[in-house]
Amino acid sequence: MLTRFAPSPTGALHLGHAYSAVLAHHAARGAGGRFLIRIDDIDGSRSREEHVAASLADLMWLGLDWDGEPVRQSDRLAHYAAALDTLRTRGLVYPCFCTRADIAASLSAPHGPPNGPSGAIYPGTCRNLSATEGARRVADEPHCWRLDMASAIASAGALMWDEAGQAMRAADPAAHGDIVLARKDAPASYHLASTLDDVAMGVTHVIRGADLIASTDVHRLLQALLGLATPVYRHHALVCGPDGKRLAKRDAAASLASLRAAGADGRALAADLREGRLPAGYSLRMP
Repeated sequence: MLTRFAPSPTGALHLGHAYSAVLAHHAARGAGGRFLIRIDDIDGSRSREEHVAASLADLMWLGLDWDGEPVRQSDRLAHYAAALDTLRTRGLVYPCFCTRADIAASLSAPHGPPNGPSGAIYPGTCRNLSATEGARRVADEPHCWRLDMASAIASAGALMWDEAGQAMRAADPAAHGDIVLARKDAPASYHLASTLDDVAMGVTHVIRGADLIASTDVHRLLQALLGLATPVYRHHALVCGPDGKRLAKRDAAASLASLRAAGADGRALAADLREGRLPAGYSLRMP
């Protein structure tokens, strides 16, 4: 078994991150396997090196060890570009020139597109641009690359994925619409980068929060399109604060740094989290 924990260095880790990391670490070590760290640092506008160091310090405070040096997504940009080129060659992605204002205007129309798991579904404005027009505009205009979801599903066919401890699940990537796979300020989306990295790292079991269940449908599609292996998935309940909402990086009181500064014992906290016990006021809930 090989599991991973993949923090984004855009803020402090909190109890929710700790819970996910502890579960992934415990699963690997309990099976005599390996536990890896990946730093998801391709958000150039928000990623900070100080958050990388702080995240690793938090994990060590919890008593978690990992195998090898942490992998950095920023070192893997060529791999993402190659995968995008493969999809582009097959006609499965297209350039989109819509601004956020353009998309907002189309969504505000009386019969605008419905919402999907990640928000409003892109209306497909640029999907039918000719190859000639698309190529001409790519050279001069800001753009992103979107997956032509209908064409991708037609190419891949029906897909399933294995949720640990449950029956196989049917993937429903269509619910997301034409997702963005890359843009100028983010050379690969979370969907594309995470899918490629998990396979490259040899991850056998992806253990992450249940808020990412719907994303797994997209990851399964990308695996099929790119001929990649499919790991086993386990989506766990989310840590919620006293207000009943799942934790976010802005929740300073729940940050591991705050708990450490208050004198909490990191190893004892990790032991509690392994058993599903949380500090007073916090709870585990499925979305």
